[in-house]
Amino acid sequence: MASVIEKTIRSAVTKTVMAVADYNSKRLPELENGNPYLIGVHTPMTREETLTDLSVTGSIPEQLTGRYLRIGPNPVTAPDPRTYHWFTGDGMAHGIRIGGGKAQWYHNRWIRSTKVSEALGEAPKPGTRNPRADTANTNIVGINGRTYAIVEAGGKPVELDDNLDTIAHNPFDGTLENGFSAHPHHDPATGEFHAITYDAATQDKVWHVVVNAEGKVVREEPIPVEHGPMIHDCQITKNYVLVLDLPVTFSMKTLIAGHPFPYAWNPDHKARVGLLPRGGKGADTIWCSVEPCFVFHPANAFEDEAGRVTVDMVVHDTMFARSKLGPDSQRTRLERWTVDPVAKSVARKVLHDHNQEFPRYDERRTCQPYRYIYAPALPSSDTTEMTIAATQLFRHDLDTAITTVRDFGPNRFPGEFVFVPRSAEGAEDDGWLVGLVIDAGLETTELHILNADDYPGAPQAVIHLPHRIPPGFHGNWVSDV
Repeated sequence: MASVIEKTIRSAVTKTVMAVADYNSKRLPELENGNPYLIGVHTPMTREETLTDLSVTGSIPEQLTGRYLRIGPNPVTAPDPRTYHWFTGDGMAHGIRIGGGKAQWYHNRWIRSTKVSEALGEAPKPGTRNPRADTANTNIVGINGRTYAIVEAGGKPVELDDNLDTIAHNPFDGTLENGFSAHPHHDPATGEFHAITYDAATQDKVWHVVVNAEGKVVREEPIPVEHGPMIHDCQITKNYVLVLDLPVTFSMKTLIAGHPFPYAWNPDHKARVGLLPRGGKGADTIWCSVEPCFVFHPANAFEDEAGRVTVDMVVHDTMFARSKLGPDSQRTRLERWTVDPVAKSVARKVLHDHNQEFPRYDERRTCQPYRYIYAPALPSSDTTEMTIAATQLFRHDLDTAITTVRDFGPNRFPGEFVFVPRSAEGAEDDGWLVGLVIDAGLETTELHILNADDYPGAPQAVIHLPHRIPPGFHGNWVSDV
């Protein structure tokens, strides 16, 4: 624990840095074409809705009982386009409740950070928060019957009720000391959730955090690092947690220049993958060098009989090397990495050489060999900002090496699709794929329910929303059973 003197010094330095950053932010040049994350399909919604009369095409399966939840950035007040970064926007949760073969409601609600509560003229919500990072905008999950909006970089979970209204800033009933992650991974064998977390204010360590099946933190193990790396996601195997320590790190230069998202490509930071024994000390991590690149999202990971770790991931050539507004890689592709803890090496193999992101799989297969990955395509052309998906959703069959493409049509853009099994014991494609599709021409949104075992076929059902939900980050199905 830091001493009182250390905390006082840090506080003084932080105030000075932020004052300089605020001064410089006001001197940034105007953007010639505006901020792409505030216009077009990214234009923020301006109010909260409660809709109960939802139009449905097709037939919603009776077995689907629960809520499809999605979250993303949606500024509550108009930000300065010069300094707005997509990753820093106020969080807005969206939900569609399904039950009895019907679409029962759609809700959208801002996550009540201090800023949002003030802007809406409300009293602040109770609970423990990081005053530097109390916006949760990146993922929304169900843990032990409770709903949490979550974020990284030092932010703590925000608990929501079933209607997506904010209850409190809740670090798992006071059991979480540090920040959390946007990507906890559930181990179906133990019921635990594993995450690698980091804090923008801490440069020399990240943490392995474990939340047990009852929703309480039982482990926060520090892992030594350098330069304050941004570690957005991780994965787990039977024996390891994968730590993706790659060359995007905290950038004081970026912060002082007036940009609120203080991370940038750092070619001086060594790229490596860590294999942390799930119950081991941070110092026990086995580090394996890899060529410089960046990963937001892995799919699944598992170990082979020789003890090597296989992990499939969407890999970016660089990240935050050109833009101060959002993701800016020039190329992404789906790769399989084989991590050898004995040789301390990483072998890379391209599985699909097309730009894509947000890979999902049947999460009952976590830590085990598996067959299918589902990922929305990104445009193949070089764009400075990753502002929108393409119109295709890929299904990668890892057994046959065949990729099947589902195209939603012109100006219709799918987001991340989540797999929902029909039963706990069913086959890996015995279920549905559920996700949002934006119709940019009509300014509307649809929730598609696809039969995973009839991937090219007609949707099982489509739920129609009369407005456009801006592109966001992550969604999940939270079942009632």
